Amino acid sequence: MVGSALRRGSHAYVYLVSKAGHISRGHQHQAWHSRPAAVECVAQRAPGSVVELLGKSYPQDDHSNLTQKVLARVGRNLHNQQHHPLWLIKERVKDHFYKQYVGRSGTPLFSVHDNLSPVVTTWQNFDSLLIPAEHPSRKKGDNYYLNRTHMLRAHTSAHQWDLLHAGLDAFLVVGDVYRRDQIDSQHYPVFHQLEAVRLFSKHELFAGIEDGESLQLFEQSSRSTHKQETHTMEAMKLVEFDLKQTLTRLMTHLFGDGLEIRWVDCYFPFTHPSFEMEINFRGEWLEVLGCGVMEQRLVNSAGAQDRIGWAFGLGLERLAMILYDIHDIRLFWSEDERFLKQFRVANINQKVKFQPLSKYPALINDISFWLPSETYTENDFYDLVRTIGGDLVEKVDLIDKFEHPKLSEPEPHIPEQAF
Repeated sequence: MVGSALRRGSHAYVYLVSKAGHISRGHQHQAWHSRPAAVECVAQRAPGSVVELLGKSYPQDDHSNLTQKVLARVGRNLHNQQHHPLWLIKERVKDHFYKQYVGRSGTPLFSVHDNLSPVVTTWQNFDSLLIPAEHPSRKKGDNYYLNRTHMLRAHTSAHQWDLLHAGLDAFLVVGDVYRRDQIDSQHYPVFHQLEAVRLFSKHELFAGIEDGESLQLFEQSSRSTHKQETHTMEAMKLVEFDLKQTLTRLMTHLFGDGLEIRWVDCYFPFTHPSFEMEINFRGEWLEVLGCGVMEQRLVNSAGAQDRIGWAFGLGLERLAMILYDIHDIRLFWSEDERFLKQFRVANINQKVKFQPLSKYPALINDISFWLPSETYTENDFYDLVRTIGGDLVEKVDLIDKFEHPKLSEPEPHIPEQAF
C-alpha cells in the first residue's frame, strides 16, 4: 500500500485536525448521519444523474460539487427560527428599519424578503452583478455548484437585479449563503447575510436641498476614485452621506451610543465608490459590513435608469458572535437546548452573553497523505473533513508539505514486497 501511494502521488501534506470538546453531544448526533461516510463525501455524479433540492431536479455535470453535508443544511433557514440568535439579529435590524424609515402612507419604506430560494443561476450570482467572466470569485473551488448553470448563492446580492426589475426601490434581503472555505472557529460553508438596497429619484435625493431643482443625478464625465462616470458629484456625495448615516444609525441601535466607527475604501464589482465599515468594539477594530454606491450599469439594466442608489451587506453570524460573545460559528447549528434557551428573551433588544456549554479541552490529531498535483484544492479536503467529521471538527491547519524531489524523473520499478 505504501509503495502504491508513493508512485501515485507527488505531494505530501500534513494537517492538524482539532476536535473540540465544547460542541454538545446532541449536536454531534445531528452531524453524524446514518449513511456510510464514503457515500456522504460528494453527491454522486453518474451520467444522467440529478440532484433533488427544494422540490426541483437539477441535472449534474462536471461542475457539480455539492456534498451531502452541505445539502443537509439547505432549508434549515436559521434566520427564520424564532429566538435563534441569528433570528434575533435579523429582527433587530428589521425593527430598526421599520421604525426609522416610513413611507408617505405610513407603511414601512423597506420591504423584507427572507424566504427566497438559495438556488440561483450563475447569471444571477455573477453576471447580473457585473462580475467578470474570469473573476476569481467564480472558481469552482470557492462555490457550490449544482451544475454549470445553477448554484447555491454565494451572497444575497444574487437577488438584487430581480427585485429592482420587479420595481422595488427599498428592500432588505436575508438568507443563507454558501461558500467553500477553510475550517476554523470563524468559517463555515453555510452562513447568513442581510442585504439592503435603496434607490432615489431626483426629487427624493435633492428634496430639502437649496436650489435642488437645478441639480442633476447624471452627467457624462470620467470615472475617478470618488465617483462613477455617469454620476454628478453632488448626487454621489448625497447618496454616500445617506448610506453612511443609515449604517451609523443601525450600528448605534445594535451596539449602543458612543460607538467609534471608521470607513475603509475597498473594491466590489457592483458598487463604486465602495467601503468597509469598522467598529471599535472593546478596544479592537472589527470589520462588520461592506457597502457602496450601486454601479449605475446594474441599476440601468434592471430598468431603473432614472434612479441612483446604495447597497450594503452584512453577515448575521459576524454580528451575533460579537454581540452575544459566541466564539465558535458551529454553535449556530446546534440543537442543544442549553444553547438555544439562552436566546429565548422577551425583548429582542435584551442583552445576552452566551455561556459556554463545556470546559473539556480539544483533542488534536495529525493526518498526512499523498495527492496528485493537478485538480486538488484545499477546499476539497475541507469538504471531505466536514462530511466525515461533521461539526466535531473545530479547526484544520496545514503544518507541513513535501514535494518529491525526483518528480520529473522516470519512476524506478519497486517490488511490492520491499514494503
